[in-house]
Amino acid sequence: MSEDLKRCHWPGTDPLYVAYHDEEWGVPERDSRALYEKLILDGFQAGLAWITILKKREAFRAAFQGFDPDLIARYGEADVARLLADAGIVRSKAKIEAAINSARAYLSMRERGEDFSQFIWSFTDGATLQNAWTDKTQVPAKTPLSEEMSKALSAKGFKFCGPVIVYAFMQAVGVVNDHLTYCHRHGELGGKA
Repeated sequence: MSEDLKRCHWPGTDPLYVAYHDEEWGVPERDSRALYEKLILDGFQAGLAWITILKKREAFRAAFQGFDPDLIARYGEADVARLLADAGIVRSKAKIEAAINSARAYLSMRERGEDFSQFIWSFTDGATLQNAWTDKTQVPAKTPLSEEMSKALSAKGFKFCGPVIVYAFMQAVGVVNDHLTYCHRHGELGGKA
């Protein structure tokens, strides 16, 4: 990572955060399982800083068996207890149970022939919305579109997917390009808006 590149303000100088910003955040994700993982991790972020989740991401992946919805949907009380005892993750019973419920919702969609990725990307007709924010104060915490997606996810049985969490998810998976216009990633991700 080059130090002379202009970036969004939020990763600061933390190498892990900078790498996440430069290589992952805002890159369009089309894999359904990966989208489920990111939605769950954004739910775990509620009330915390993303860097906290990012530093624990590998522990989350191990604890939640690679975020395989088929496995997580079968979790019971013993699994909840195991996860609550895992110091490597955020130990919130509500968030753990939400991840399990959301895995069941994911499988229910699949059983009905609905692809999770197609569902997520249907809100933007499969394209990244290109924003052109010039200052961090312009970036919203939620939008009418994140409110719409949040309601649709909730209706399908997903938990911990309020409009603010969903907007962070949309940013992370490239449904919207919210890199600031001066950031080198804005243009790289198609943001010549």
